[in-house]
Amino acid sequence: MQHRPIKVLLVDSDEQYVDELQDGLTPDQRALLDVEWVGELSQALARLTQGGLDVLLLSLDLDDSQGMVTFDRAYAFAPDVPIVVLSESSDSEQAVAIVQAGAQDYLVKAELTPGLLVRAVRHAIERHRLFSALRSLSLIDDLTGLYNRRGFADLGEQHLKLARRTGRGVTMVYLDLDRFKTINDSLGHHVGDRALIKVADILRAAFRRSDIIARLGGDEFGVLALEAADETSALLVERLRERVDDFNQSTPEPYQLSISVGMAHHDDDPRVRLDDLVAEADAEMYREKHDKRAATLRDR
Repeated sequence: MQHRPIKVLLVDSDEQYVDELQDGLTPDQRALLDVEWVGELSQALARLTQGGLDVLLLSLDLDDSQGMVTFDRAYAFAPDVPIVVLSESSDSEQAVAIVQAGAQDYLVKAELTPGLLVRAVRHAIERHRLFSALRSLSLIDDLTGLYNRRGFADLGEQHLKLARRTGRGVTMVYLDLDRFKTINDSLGHHVGDRALIKVADILRAAFRRSDIIARLGGDEFGVLALEAADETSALLVERLRERVDDFNQSTPEPYQLSISVGMAHHDDDPRVRLDDLVAEADAEMYREKHDKRAATLRDR
């Protein structure tokens, strides 16, 4: 039963169309839908960071973004918010492509009525809820709540497609928890599990909501991040190490966290594959781990 209005973010650069659409809502429909409007994708992404939205109603033709890339950027930024796409075009091939990419519905603006809008929003929420429940059974790591290897592979491929469409670079970070076996053997597996959960929390704090963060197996984790204008790959890793240092200085846990990190960065390259990025970052991580062991032996 719906106890509060459905919070809808309407993203459309045509203010006249937005006014006509909202003016057509009946009082009952207005009570059901709480519609918030922004005119550009950049504004929508900023609003999504604040949370509290039930549905994104997204036009593909905006002043600052057009076409399929508009959907790709919104979906990659907030995959947990169901998206209903609005388009001027009734192109069935485009509609199928958008839905296959993850949209809950594709509506032609000229055919949209208030009643159809309400039904589309309701159905989008229910389909997304069901899909998310089914998807989480196979894509989420039970212990940490991060993506597992399969989830990382599925969403990572979508991230790479977005990087290619937008001409942005991508950074792969691969990290391993040092001396994890010692924590397990000396303190118990329950403490080892807590250490893995702490690493997951640190990764969530160090990286952006739109980055793909996963536990790839055992004590190994991966992050796939799209390049941001104000960030470099080195800055991402530096921020991660600072979070680990902060944890070690304040933790009541009977252990200190130490990580080995490898990184792979590629600019706009249509040939790069996710497996290549993972392998490159993994090799860099093992080089760092090997260097640490060699330094320890020299110091003895």
